[in-house]
Amino acid sequence: MLDLFKKKAKQEAFLALDIGTEVVKAAIFQLEEKRAQSGQLVGRRGIIKGYGRASLKGGEMQSGLMTDLSSVIQSAKAAITMASKQAGLAPTKMIMAIAGESVKGATSVIKHKREDADSKISLTELRNIVHKLQWKAFAEVRKEISRETGYPEIDVKLVSTSIIDLRIDGYKVVNPLGFQGREVEMSIYNCFSPLDRYSGLENIADEIGVESIGIVSEAYALGRALSREDETASAILIDVGGTTTQIAVIQNGAIAGTRMFALGGRTFTKRLAVELNISHQEAEKLKRAYAEDRLEQKSRKIIADIIEGDAEVWLEGVTLTLSEFKNLDVLPSRLLLSGGGTHLTEIKDALNDAKWHKKLHFGRAPQASYLKPSDISQVIDESKQIKGQEDISVMSLVSTAIEIAEEENVTQKTLRKVIGIMKV
Repeated sequence: MLDLFKKKAKQEAFLALDIGTEVVKAAIFQLEEKRAQSGQLVGRRGIIKGYGRASLKGGEMQSGLMTDLSSVIQSAKAAITMASKQAGLAPTKMIMAIAGESVKGATSVIKHKREDADSKISLTELRNIVHKLQWKAFAEVRKEISRETGYPEIDVKLVSTSIIDLRIDGYKVVNPLGFQGREVEMSIYNCFSPLDRYSGLENIADEIGVESIGIVSEAYALGRALSREDETASAILIDVGGTTTQIAVIQNGAIAGTRMFALGGRTFTKRLAVELNISHQEAEKLKRAYAEDRLEQKSRKIIADIIEGDAEVWLEGVTLTLSEFKNLDVLPSRLLLSGGGTHLTEIKDALNDAKWHKKLHFGRAPQASYLKPSDISQVIDESKQIKGQEDISVMSLVSTAIEIAEEENVTQKTLRKVIGIMKV
């Protein structure tokens, strides 16, 4: 079946750029098309040809906000150069990830009553409906996020938006044109970021000189990657980065919402540095050695006692964040972990504890497991550099690029035009 995937004669090279708290990751990839014997396009997959990593010196990124733009750009260019050399390709288009505890997304379910239920929905009416419903969803989510973050609404930028479900009189449809019915119901996902975070990434894109096809929330990209693999999936994705933890809730293949909070792997490093009176660099090396089981038993016990306390604090952050999903009757019990911070076994152990979930509306006790690169099957790593759950975010960006490259249905095209008119 794989030989049905064909490359274009002059295939473009794309760049996926993930700027984390401590490491910048860059993947150079190409898209391959899968066609039926009739020649009809039936799918695409991403092939990672080159992969590069470059460390940040420290302090350039704080909770997703760049404090030293020139240094971040220098590290990004180093990672891109490394990936390009391995791939033997220069990218012409780029997709980037945005993160930080102030980056939030939510799905709004908005309904519209049609005046004439017997008439067929035309393209003009569809545009009017999408425009009206997106304005409602936009105002609803932006106001909530402004209230939660303290940012004025004018300083909040729409990062990405997508219609994840469309129903007419309760029946799910993909293309509503020509349908009759009284009530149109849309589930619209909107993700917002403080303007300063978004502007920083735009500046990086300008400096790199590669055309941007999108700046997306990391949590959204992870959620979409999973839902594309399984259209009926229900799960909670938890990505533990350097200074933030990102959470995406997937319900029946649709993103119910994304949230972040300001606790990540660096919190454990700082605690080790303070308790053991050592430098941040020494504490980070010690934490990695502990996670990789390279310490003697006595040292492991000392480190474990220190880390367990912060793991409980981190778990409280997860609990509070999940409590914000009040629109869901039941939270999915499947927890999937990614990000470099999840190498600490205390993270998974804390989530599998029998006590914490009783504070939330789970149907049954949740179970945590690790996301693996193989879980995103439509992305193939030919670079052989993808190591584990810390690289899942880059693979999810490649998956999102595949989705962007695919032909949009009429509803998504209409939404994109509406967003252009709204200029938000």
